[in-house]
Amino acid sequence: MEAYVLDWLQLIFRWLHVITGVAWIGASFYFVWLDNHLQDPPRWKSDKGIKGDLWAIHGGGIYEVAKYELAPEKMPETLHWFKWEAYSTWLTGMVLMILVFYVGADAYLIDRRVAELSQFQAIATGLGFIVGGWVLYETLCATPLARNGYLLGLVLIGLAVVSAYALTHLFSGRGAYIHMGAMIGTIMAGNVFRVIMPSQRALVAAIEAGDAPDPSWGQKAKLRSTHNNYLTLPLLFIMISNHYPMTYAHEHNWLILLAIIAITAFARHYFNLRHKGINKPIILVISLLATATLAWAVMPKPAPVSDSADTVSQVNAPTAQKILTKHCVSCHSAQPTDETFTTAPMGVMLDTVDQMQQWAPRIKARTVDSMDMPFLNKTGMTPAERATLGAWIDAGAPAN
Repeated sequence: MEAYVLDWLQLIFRWLHVITGVAWIGASFYFVWLDNHLQDPPRWKSDKGIKGDLWAIHGGGIYEVAKYELAPEKMPETLHWFKWEAYSTWLTGMVLMILVFYVGADAYLIDRRVAELSQFQAIATGLGFIVGGWVLYETLCATPLARNGYLLGLVLIGLAVVSAYALTHLFSGRGAYIHMGAMIGTIMAGNVFRVIMPSQRALVAAIEAGDAPDPSWGQKAKLRSTHNNYLTLPLLFIMISNHYPMTYAHEHNWLILLAIIAITAFARHYFNLRHKGINKPIILVISLLATATLAWAVMPKPAPVSDSADTVSQVNAPTAQKILTKHCVSCHSAQPTDETFTTAPMGVMLDTVDQMQQWAPRIKARTVDSMDMPFLNKTGMTPAERATLGAWIDAGAPAN
């Protein structure tokens, strides 16, 4: 019953996290697009303090949008603020991480093949990276480095390299990736909470008091908004990365993570330029080529038959079924006996030879190639057993 309740809590908060994340990222993308598409207004508008405007059509209606240089002649009674999307995304994400990776630390976060950590040590370390990463980022942004965007970017890239390497040598691949995402998400939400929102409050307060706004607030908010903009696509990848073991389960998973962060941030640069009327499709071409190169570089190598002296003679369904029954059926069954799962993960059941044949490509990808399954190899599947399964599947997964 406890596992069943936990499944429902994870479902609810994952759903909420996706909904609020879509709202936050959608608003972010829209306002970046909006800012980059503003045109010089006619004279009568600029005389009223309007910096730029644009016309758009959506949902059967025509919209006129204007942005003021500082403030309108009169502050409106209702001013819409965009903040709860960011806060809600971070809060639901943290709850979800606690439910999956901290409540289930022994199953999802701790991989004893990587590091011997107690549950308390793993959770404390994870939280330390999240909080420490945010504090270090804030400290760097408060130094003179903040005045040199390229130099600050290089330092932050260096910290990302150190963090990725450290996390993947402390936690399971899944746990490492999700903590990197939590660090990025915390920095992004922190930018909204600590800088972007205060700068907007200072602007409104100065306007209402009839004072000139402090331009430094706007500069700080612009810097943090730019950081959030480039971090969006890397964060989205990390959110879905748990479904793709060829990334997090690879022996060089930290390098793969860094490569994908770099590729997605670079691809985002194309759209930022495109919004300003600068079209450089070579950026997307390079991003696609880099992705293809990465996919080729991490392609699983065929397991040598010599890993098991009897592999060739063991290419048959009964032998494959014996291995899967020993290592996989406790989870992947119509009635799982494993304490972590109440239903077969992803609906994959391996009780019969027909089911084994149905899921043979998935067994090859998850168990033989990436070695992501059995989960954290909790049942101790050997290289020879993986080679035997691979040989059976390569032979066409014959029934006898």
